[in-house]
Amino acid sequence: MSDDKEEQNAAAASGEQAGQQFALQKIYLKDISFETPNSPEIFTEEWKPDVNVELQTAGKPLTDEVMEVVLTVTVTSKLGDKIAYLAEVHQAGVFTMSGFNDDERVHMQGSYCPNILFPYAREAVSDLIGKGGFPQLLLAPVNFDALLAQHKQQAEAPVEEVVH
Repeated sequence: MSDDKEEQNAAAASGEQAGQQFALQKIYLKDISFETPNSPEIFTEEWKPDVNVELQTAGKPLTDEVMEVVLTVTVTSKLGDKIAYLAEVHQAGVFTMSGFNDDERVHMQGSYCPNILFPYAREAVSDLIGKGGFPQLLLAPVNFDALLAQHKQQAEAPVEEVVH
């Protein structure tokens, strides 16, 4: 009898999953920027840069089931107090997501879709920096699940009041 219940539970679970659809419709560069404010003088200095990488994701619904997700990667490289270069890539994708609850959609938008977009953004950043005359920069893999969990945790943390 317990086997029947397990089969029913499995069938119910797969029925819920069967209503879910996820599809990638398009991947594209939405915006790209590269600046070398201190060139050509910066090329004469010893290359020991401080590199800062910032990641940001945003989503915009196009219809009830279609969403644009944009992964923004900003790389700032400095030699001392001089900016060697500033590269920014907005890698976007259009995704179909239907049959997901709100929490699942948040996870898809904040983790799953950026995981799909990141290799494209990584390649665009590397090409951009190389074409700017600087040594190739390969961005390390990113754990978007951990970043999303950290973001949720920060959003849920109580704000301490400051009394003056």
